[in-house]
Amino acid sequence: MASASSKSLPSAILKRGTYVRSSPADLRSPCPMVNCLANHGYLPRDGRNVRVGDFTSAMNEVGLSSVLGAMFSNPIFLEHRQTALANAAATKPRSFWENVLHYVHNPWAIAFSAFGMRKPGQMDSTGERVLNLDQLGVPNVVEHDVSLSRRDYNQGDNFSPQEDLIRDILAASSDGKVLTAEDLAALRIRRIERQKEDNPDLLYGALQHQLGCGEIALILKVLGDGDKVPCDYVRAVFQEERLPIQEGWSKRRWWTLGIIELKQTGARIKKLIGLEF
Repeated sequence: MASASSKSLPSAILKRGTYVRSSPADLRSPCPMVNCLANHGYLPRDGRNVRVGDFTSAMNEVGLSSVLGAMFSNPIFLEHRQTALANAAATKPRSFWENVLHYVHNPWAIAFSAFGMRKPGQMDSTGERVLNLDQLGVPNVVEHDVSLSRRDYNQGDNFSPQEDLIRDILAASSDGKVLTAEDLAALRIRRIERQKEDNPDLLYGALQHQLGCGEIALILKVLGDGDKVPCDYVRAVFQEERLPIQEGWSKRRWWTLGIIELKQTGARIKKLIGLEF
């Protein structure tokens, strides 16, 4: 835990890994795990001008493989598609060879252009692509309706953790000690049904469901053993946006979490939920 004195220290002299809760001036995302990484200094603590290398390095700090970390990091640094299309419409169209060069320099754009969140030309003083953590809240890109801990975008605040929803997460535990895959699948079913009632403009289809199931898989695989996760770990991440190191958690030592393993767990969650889109 951070001491009161550490909160007053400039972020530049705080040791990487030291937890300090964010201040109102810091930018944060709708994702509690990303916010944990910023609060521990694995991402820029102020949430501004984050580089793709910062993201891939931070993903390793919670045990993701370099390939999976790249899959999470690189697509979001593509230009936001709607903004990019509007910008392209106002300028001269690219020639064939200009398009070829564009995709040579941005190979992730071939398959992942829909996940871009960066503004056109958003770079730091060295020419590196950057984005701010609050840009992860751009609706219907990676952020989606029926979050476990946030309200939907159309409800007015898709960024802030909601105490009642976090209580619902913890209360989903069958024994009060751990959250199992079955507990979390049942919770997602309840969240979907609730949001159908609470949000008349709900957008929740196959893509959003896939992302939601993948998030549960990440909770189980990053914080737990794949089948269950201690409630204390979930409480630290969702309530304090802190890695649960003092509760006993540590990242994987002998192997990293890869695409196949995550996909298998996500498929299991989808089967437990049993909904088709």
